[in-house]
This record gives sequence, structure tokens and C-alpha cells, in this order.
Amino acid sequence: MKITMIGLDIAKSVFQAHGTDANGKCLLKRKLGRSEVASFFGKLERCQVVLEACGTSHHWARVIRDAGHDVKLIPPDMVKPFVKRGKKNDAVDAAAICLAALHPDTRFVPIKNEEQQSLLSLHSTRTLLVKQQTMLVNALRALAAEFGLIVPLGNSRLPDLLAKIGTSPDLPDVMKQTVILLFEQYGKLSESIGCLERRIQAQARQDEDARRLLTIPGIGPMTASLIVASVTDIDTFESARHFAAWLGLVPRQHSSGGKVRLGRITKTGNREIRKLLVLGATSMSFRAQKWTSAAGAWLCKLLERRPTRLATVALANKLARIVWALLSRKEIYRPAGRNVAVI
Repeated sequence: MKITMIGLDIAKSVFQAHGTDANGKCLLKRKLGRSEVASFFGKLERCQVVLEACGTSHHWARVIRDAGHDVKLIPPDMVKPFVKRGKKNDAVDAAAICLAALHPDTRFVPIKNEEQQSLLSLHSTRTLLVKQQTMLVNALRALAAEFGLIVPLGNSRLPDLLAKIGTSPDLPDVMKQTVILLFEQYGKLSESIGCLERRIQAQARQDEDARRLLTIPGIGPMTASLIVASVTDIDTFESARHFAAWLGLVPRQHSSGGKVRLGRITKTGNREIRKLLVLGATSMSFRAQKWTSAAGAWLCKLLERRPTRLATVALANKLARIVWALLSRKEIYRPAGRNVAVI
């Protein structure tokens, strides 16, 4: 019998392979060391190999694909229902991957190339540094507040805080030295973040799809670049609503007995894209009156009837749908509404 599919459960050092024939019968169960993966699949006859989408899966997918196999990545949440209850181990996980891949409703994740992953590394590094910067600023303000020194919110007011600390005669020298150390660290983080942002903006100006997304109000270089790097193939999504659902910008459903109950948004999918879209929508809500287009008029009417946060999330959903339409139709955003990709 010929092996037609292999479910591969990947880890740091030890991988588990589960091979089946066309009827789903198990023909192979084998543990592979990290150094054995490439040679094992290089000798194996061509078949379909399925992996769970995770941090290292795109690398191994490229390695196995280069060996001549048809490789697919499957979301982990689609594998979980097929794992036998009470029998969680690598072999069971590999078998569950095969079962999940055969299900007709299973969706697969496109394999990212090295350029896309490199660009995503810029975004993930910037996100980490921004988080560290926020923690550092909070620590600075907390230390100063313990000695009765406060300034208004905003990073632009931090020099005022440093000036207050420097000119306060009653503060201990140890506290002043600690604050100076934190301010130096803040400056280094700001410089690193600025460098990353300039590289991301330069990439966005060079990429055709990113430039197309920059024509949408509320979407800047960071959002456009992250979407282009994260979405390998926009045709993977059947419609604009599927794309918005992938980003977690559609309401949860609690429906039963013919009664439709909608709750808060699902918040599934790519968290960073969703966050940037909501931030962009929030900025546009502050300028809704000056946004002279059909979308601007829609937003103004929505703000009259609904809370601001609900309106911004609704606008983020609309922006996601516009993104799908522009990428799939290869168009630019036209505010007038003619041939415009507004869903």
C-alpha cells in the first residue's frame, strides 16, 4: 500500500510522523529527530504532508516542499476536535492532523516565504519594543508619583517630568540616578522603534499592494505593511466577510431555536492587524465630520445612534472588507463611491 498522507507533529527536537493510505489506514508511525526530517522526506515517495500552523511550521513546510512533497498547514483549532480525549501525546496529535486534513470543512494556511517572515519579524520586534517602552514609562511615572511628582499624560510630557526630578532639591540622589538610567533606556527604545518604523514605511512605499491599501482612510504604513506580510493569498478568503471573520471583527453568535443573538466580536485570528484597524478606525471617528464621503456619512449617522467604541469596531470591520476588495480586485480606494471597493 502507498502512503498518500503524512500528519507531522513538529516540536523543537523530536517530531512525530503518522502516515496513512488513501482509505485512511495507518501505514507509518515514526519519531524523527530534528536532523532526520529533511533526509526522511527526501527519500520518501511524493505524498501530501500536513502540519499544524505554528511558529516554525512555515520553515519546515518549505523544507519538506523542497523535497518534492505537497505540503499544507492546518490551523491548530481545527485539529483539536480530532484529538482523542484523555490521550494527549505526539502520536495522537499526528493522527489527529491526518483526520482533520480529510474533513471537508477544513481550511488551510498558505505557506509564507522567507521575505514575508522577515518583514513580520520587523513588526513583531517593534511590537515588543513598544510594549517595553510602555512598561518603562509606567515605571517612571510610578516612581515619580511616590515622591509627589506628576505630569499630564503623554510621552511628550516626559521631559517635563525629568526636569521636575532634576530640580527637586529634596529628592535622594539614588532616586535621581535611577530615573536618569530609566530615561536613557527610554531614549534607546525610542531610537530603535523609530528605526524599525522607518524600515517598515520604506517597505510599504515599495510594495504595490501596500501602496494600494494606503489609499484607504484610517490605514497607514504600519497597517498596510502588516496586512501584506500576513496575508499570503487574499483569494484564500471567499468573501470580504470571511476576511473580517478571520480578523475576529464579526460578532459572536449565541443563536438557538431560530432566535439570533449576537454578542461581542470574536477576537480570533491576527490580533495585531485587528488592533491596528481598530486604532485607525478610532482616529477616523474623531474626524468623522471632516470625512466627506459615503463612508464618512455612514460613520456620522452611526455615532449618533451607537457608543463610540461600538462605532469604531464597526468601522474597523468595514475597513477590513475594503481591504479584501482592493486586494482581490487590484484597485485603489475611491471615496466618491464609483467603482469603489466598499462592501
